[in-house]
Amino acid sequence: MSIATSQPKTASHLLLDVLEQWGIDTIYGLPGDGINGIMEALRQRQDRIRFILARNEEGAAFMACAHAKWTGKIGCCLATTGPGGVHLLNGLYDAKFDRAPVLAITGLPYQDLMQTHTQQDIDHTRLFSDVAAYSTAIFSAAHVENAASLACRTALARRGVAHIALPVDVQEQKLEESERSPRNKPGHVTAAYVEAERHPNADAIANAADILGKGEKIVILAGQGAVKARVELLEIAELLGAPIVKALLGKAVVPDHHPMVMGGVGYLGTRPSQQALEECDTLLIVGSGFPYIEYYPKPGQARAIQIDIDPTRISLRYPIEAPVVGDAALSLRALIEQLHPHADRSFLERIQRTKEAWLVSLEDGAEREGQPLKPQRVVRDLDLRLAEDAIIVTDCGHNTGLAAQYVMMRSNQLFGVSGTLACMGAGIPYAVAAALVFPGRQVVAVVGDGGLSMSVAELATIRKYDLPIRIVVINNSSLGQIQWEQMMFLGHPEFGCALEPVNFARIAEGCGLKGLRITRSDECAVIMDEAFAHPGPVLIDAVVDAAEPMLPPKRRETYVENMEKALQQMPNARSEIERAMQEEPARTALQP
Repeated sequence: MSIATSQPKTASHLLLDVLEQWGIDTIYGLPGDGINGIMEALRQRQDRIRFILARNEEGAAFMACAHAKWTGKIGCCLATTGPGGVHLLNGLYDAKFDRAPVLAITGLPYQDLMQTHTQQDIDHTRLFSDVAAYSTAIFSAAHVENAASLACRTALARRGVAHIALPVDVQEQKLEESERSPRNKPGHVTAAYVEAERHPNADAIANAADILGKGEKIVILAGQGAVKARVELLEIAELLGAPIVKALLGKAVVPDHHPMVMGGVGYLGTRPSQQALEECDTLLIVGSGFPYIEYYPKPGQARAIQIDIDPTRISLRYPIEAPVVGDAALSLRALIEQLHPHADRSFLERIQRTKEAWLVSLEDGAEREGQPLKPQRVVRDLDLRLAEDAIIVTDCGHNTGLAAQYVMMRSNQLFGVSGTLACMGAGIPYAVAAALVFPGRQVVAVVGDGGLSMSVAELATIRKYDLPIRIVVINNSSLGQIQWEQMMFLGHPEFGCALEPVNFARIAEGCGLKGLRITRSDECAVIMDEAFAHPGPVLIDAVVDAAEPMLPPKRRETYVENMEKALQQMPNARSEIERAMQEEPARTALQP
């Protein structure tokens, strides 16, 4: 249905008409005088489009990105001219990199003052040209329907960012005051949209099936592109005797306790997953662009098949012999029909035994007593209290690795993280969006003190909308992952990573949340129970051991050598770090 024009409407009202047609019912943002016209139109339409007030436009953009990830629909964020639009960029790059459909709307100065050094005179269309698949300014009420509809269509079709900017005076312009060009006929666009089923090429399937049929040690790497192919993924894994390993963005694709699932890959992954990749002779990648090439099999070691809906994503990380372009579920189903069961399960069973041992080492690490509190205890105890349909988000840093290894995803749980951008500060905005999209479901955020410091004002947003989110802060007064990367990657001593200690429980109380603090292992479970029994939002400030290592799950000799080099230059911290590296799970992770 095209936009009705029987009543005089401003460009802002016309914009909201388009958004409604495209199914947008929530806009995350912050008001400003550069978007006053849009804000007034939103005020008049509160019964149909809700405006969520963030404390920073960056948070609003992360919320819109997470909204799109949770729903598959367009997430929408709104910011004023100049700095408001600039603040959106981190969250929009998150959407671009993780392929989430997001529409960003910004203001512009008065159109006859643009590019004259007036106040907040930033050309947002140029600024957004890299992050957005479509970015345009609208200079007439008659232009709104065309441009806004194309922006929404592009965001969905490209699974990315679209951006429209309206000068402040255009926002108030009435359609009847806007002169149309002869070709711009009223009502010539609609919100009709459908995506084609992406069936794979038959020859590509035959080639892939031939390679899989000859493989003896097959591993499946699953990413977020396989999220709607769980049944097919598990079926083909059983058929081939192939362990499934997961990129972080694919953590919720298949449950962690399933016998075919070995956990995550890479620096934040598990030992059985890394062992499987090191030993495999055949690799099937399904919907993943996992970026850390050093954790893949060595080039030439494994024959590789990659399934992806986007042909430009084929062979970005590993030399692919058999590309399959198509929907993950349809492609896997086509492969299954051409494959026969593999009788030899020895490779699978060996990796499963490694998984059993790895889980024991994780549990041993969590069971360590005393002070300082071990962060593994905190996340293990959290995992034991998660609802079967919980939504778990994490920030970026040491907290991400802990959640990746200790949160054992169940079938109906969801997981969210700033994946490829890996931006600190996204965890709390992601949780806000989850609680708004899924009211009544348990929402839990695992964040670090570094990431929370960047988005701490959004605690007030949680209170404003009375969102019963449980936040667990891994508070080690350090940029923990960066510290360990300095030492392991280059052999440098830690520098610039120590943070001033902060009592986040008190900050939470000041924002209207219930604040709790854990400092000892023997109080962890009790305080967790108290937090989960509370009906409103809660923040648990877990003060943990700053010397606790963040290591890849399997020994890498270069990292060990660099660590020794770094520790020689850190006499004050060396003994505590070496002590922690002799305990689980670091002890197992340091084995060849």
